[in-house]
Order: sequence, then C-alpha cells, then structure tokens
Amino acid sequence: MAEIIVYSTPLCQPCEQLKRYLTDLGVDFTAKDLMMDEDAAEFIDDQNIRTSPILQVGDTLLHGADLEPVNIDKLLGL
Repeated sequence: MAEIIVYSTPLCQPCEQLKRYLTDLGVDFTAKDLMMDEDAAEFIDDQNIRTSPILQVGDTLLHGADLEPVNIDKLLGL
C-alpha cells in the first residue's frame, strides 16, 4: 500500500477526528505537524493548500470538503 500521511495542526478538532478515524480502521499512517515540520509545511504550501487536515495517500491529497469518509475509504481501497 502507498504511504499514508496526515498533515495536521495543533488544537485542530478535524485533524484529531481524521487521525481517530484512520486508527479505528486499523490504518497505519504517519502524522506530520505543520507547525513543527518545516519540510511538511513547505510541501503543503507548495500545493496551495491552506487548510488542515490533509490526507496524503501516495501522490493523492485530500483536504477540505473532500475529506468525507466515503472519499477516504475509496482512496484507501476499503
């Protein structure tokens, strides 16, 4: 399976909900804090994304309104 990364910010309820959703599904992922990880923040900025959380599966990024369970499940092949 492709690498799965959750980009998040501190005190972000939707970020915590996404991480909890993936954990409940038994999905292994790497969490990157956009406030602490300059490389991650630069990558997301280069994608012109200004919201968090962001879910990356391989080369695909989901964020904002696209972060619905049906889209997440489809992207993960569930």
